[in-house]
Amino acid sequence: MSGWAQTSEVEPPAAAPENVVEIPAAVPVVDLDDPAIRAALEAREAADAALAEAVRKQAEEAQNLEGKGTGEGEKKESIIPSSPEDIKALAASIGDKILGWLKSPSFLAQVGAIIFAFIVSPLVGRALRKKVFLFRDPPVEDVKFRLIRDYIYRARNLLRPIVFVGLLAAFAAILTAIPAAGQSWLVKLVQSLAVVFLLYKTITEFVGNELIRKIAIWTVIPLALIMTFGYFDDLINALNGAQIMAIGDTPITLMTVILLLIFGSIFFKLGNVANAKGQSAIRSQEGLDAATQEVVGKLFQMVLFTIIFILVMGAAKVPLSGLVVIFSALSLGIGLGLQPIAANFVSGLIILFDRSVRVGDYVVLPDGQEGFVEAINMRNTVVETPDGKDIMVPNTKFTEEAYENWTHKDPRQRYEVHFSVAYDTDIDTLEDMLIPEVLKHPQVLREPEMPDLEFRSFGDNGINMAIEFWCDGIDDGPNKFTSDLNFIVWRTLRDNKIEIPFPQRVTHVKSV
Repeated sequence: MSGWAQTSEVEPPAAAPENVVEIPAAVPVVDLDDPAIRAALEAREAADAALAEAVRKQAEEAQNLEGKGTGEGEKKESIIPSSPEDIKALAASIGDKILGWLKSPSFLAQVGAIIFAFIVSPLVGRALRKKVFLFRDPPVEDVKFRLIRDYIYRARNLLRPIVFVGLLAAFAAILTAIPAAGQSWLVKLVQSLAVVFLLYKTITEFVGNELIRKIAIWTVIPLALIMTFGYFDDLINALNGAQIMAIGDTPITLMTVILLLIFGSIFFKLGNVANAKGQSAIRSQEGLDAATQEVVGKLFQMVLFTIIFILVMGAAKVPLSGLVVIFSALSLGIGLGLQPIAANFVSGLIILFDRSVRVGDYVVLPDGQEGFVEAINMRNTVVETPDGKDIMVPNTKFTEEAYENWTHKDPRQRYEVHFSVAYDTDIDTLEDMLIPEVLKHPQVLREPEMPDLEFRSFGDNGINMAIEFWCDGIDDGPNKFTSDLNFIVWRTLRDNKIEIPFPQRVTHVKSV
């Protein structure tokens, strides 16, 4: 049925024809076979399908973007050409890019600024070296602040890269401020590379130690290049993410190890310098004797390096409370295998504090070796023998075994010279003859005892005599006490016609 149907009587419902929608009275009935309606329905279905397709594509694009952010998206297409067509396309793209740069006023302005800075920087550096006396004249020996002056003078070789970096920084600011230019990315890139080169020149000029110089070049320079190209944050995140172990709740990462190496080398290098200065200052105090200076010097060294250790741990963000585990393991190691080292360390402290052995003492070791104590270290004591050899003696030798210390209380020593005279010599005149000559020696003391002549024994060939005398010091090195007195005795006996006997043998020949 088409059109509108109305009635005033109630009739029984009739079967509705196909494709006719029955609606209540007074509501129009829509014929879906109508071409206009069918076209509208088809258009609506097409629009719904297009909307669904658009939503699906949008969802896929969002998923791809999320995958790229998390590393789970589709793989990025390779920039390496795989066919001749790709090579041609890449070359054309690069050519277009370069041609676009060459046509860009901002790019040409940056290139001009770089060339100008490169040409002007050596001229300015040369002028500064000639005009500024700090760069022109090397510092003399007695000038004030000689160390600082020396560093400034050595920095004259860095003037060209410093001026180059400064000019590039100025040009970058100027180009950014000029609306016609508006860009400074190329100048900033060259400036960053110039800073890396300046770091390299600084390391080669001021780092004297060959090993430290190589370490600095192979660590600082790559790190500076990484910062230049903007990958520093990625590197830091990767190092912080590489966990090695954990101390309590604090993770120990690869970054922590690197910080320990960096700050440890810096702080302990500065600590060695400070320790050398402090030791010199302590040993220059005339009010302290040598033993007290040694004790104070060792205490200063221990406190200094303890503070440095704490500073290094703090700089590397290693919790000191977590080090209890490490010290517990160290204590276990001492109990199991490091007992000799710990014993020598404690013995070194005992020696320093009880002053049983001091630097400068002359000691005779249990094995018979002897010499002067040159240094008392935490593990051993260095003894220099009379022939210039150093003996590294464990400290426990001086706390557990018997040894001789000739100069512990008093540097004065008693020595003897031995000689013989013939049996027919008037020995009562020898003392008045020899002792005055011995006293003429400038290093022979009159206290605690005067030199004296002693009758020792009746020898096979003559009478054995000896002169005892005291001197201040050890008879070695610059001191030749016994040798000098042997000369005196020889000359005195010779001048007084006294015979020094020599071995005699009587041979009996028996005839047969």
